[in-house]
Amino acid sequence: MGRRNTGVHTTPNPDGAGWVNQVSGRVVSTHRLKERAVDSGREIAKERATEHSIHKLNGQISRKNSYGGDRNPPKDKNR
Repeated sequence: MGRRNTGVHTTPNPDGAGWVNQVSGRVVSTHRLKERAVDSGREIAKERATEHSIHKLNGQISRKNSYGGDRNPPKDKNR
């Protein structure tokens, strides 16, 4: 069974204070500050060559970054 290429989500900690990084719903790191959680999530996403979704306190996604091979790159790139 191969490793699934699922994204990394930086979210408020559902079990208390702080922020967590989750992959496939599993917490892979916890942090007191959002900035540190985002930095850690970015590194995890780069290692996995996947997308990093950063959430707000209310759970909405505030931004996404992709670190993998994009199957559908923007058409206006590299004209």
